[in-house]
Amino acid sequence: MLNERTQRLLKVLVERYIADGQPVASKTLAAVSGLELSPASIRNMLADLEAMGLIASPHTSAGRVPTQRGYRLFVDRLITIQPLAAPMVQELRHNLQPDSPQRVLQAASQMLSELTQFAGVVMTPQRPDGAFRQIEFLRLSERRVLLILVTLEGDVRNHLFNTPRDYSGSELIEAANFLNQHYAGQALAGVVDRMEQELTCLQGDISGLMTEAIRFGRESLSSDEVMVSGEGKLLCANDFGGDLQRLRELFDTFQRKTELLQLLEQSRQAPGVNLFIGDESGVVTLDDCSVVIAPYRMGGQVVGTLGVVGPTRMAYERVIPIVDITARLVSSALNFND
Repeated sequence: MLNERTQRLLKVLVERYIADGQPVASKTLAAVSGLELSPASIRNMLADLEAMGLIASPHTSAGRVPTQRGYRLFVDRLITIQPLAAPMVQELRHNLQPDSPQRVLQAASQMLSELTQFAGVVMTPQRPDGAFRQIEFLRLSERRVLLILVTLEGDVRNHLFNTPRDYSGSELIEAANFLNQHYAGQALAGVVDRMEQELTCLQGDISGLMTEAIRFGRESLSSDEVMVSGEGKLLCANDFGGDLQRLRELFDTFQRKTELLQLLEQSRQAPGVNLFIGDESGVVTLDDCSVVIAPYRMGGQVVGTLGVVGPTRMAYERVIPIVDITARLVSSALNFND
């Protein structure tokens, strides 16, 4: 248990370190904490905090920095949240126009990155019964075809693939017409089985085209996806100490997305903002990072999560409300037509 003075000292130390990025000396704390204590008394209190594992002394400095436990106590009990100004909220709402769910989520990922200068991440909604509104095939060159798939929400997904032979324009139109007539608006699970029984009515060997279209549709519409924006901004953070190996491993995590997806999925059932500091995420490459996540809703149900990934030395009092209000505005945009 920390008394009021010690809590005040820890709060000031964390805030100062977040702002300056330099270990905080006892002399500085004596001057800015408002506790009216001598540097010697401050040093005694810092020794107690260090013994509790809440702060640490870097080898190169006599100052102190918060530990992961110190950050956690700060966020849970000492933080002063700064609400977003009304003009900023209005600007965020303007940038999340409800014209397309895919564009809303992409804009949210980019906005989170721009506002925090960290990586913005968004887990898109899962559609276990994924269906499409329309499919079209375009011949780009010999044995190369572009598949254009329009979702029920109006999002457009493109897929370029190679074909075993050169298809004519009429064959591509015939394949698209067959799929649109028979399967548009239907759940894609099990479509391939039904399709095999109905292909006898088609002229020419175009079953491969339709099988590829259904396969892509099932993968694109029926699986969770993680959008990542602005991960390059983390290169500007001094908190990683120029450790290129750690940065490579971190960027590999953004590239794979598997661990991020698991973390975002884990937060779907958590009410409000969920915060992972350091190794709390369970992802080794994120041990030097904090992840702030909030769920968003569609039709009254949580369908995905969004947030930011940045160094543990982040302005939590500012980042938390940014993630929170973005999740609320995304929910509002996605439910605009309900």
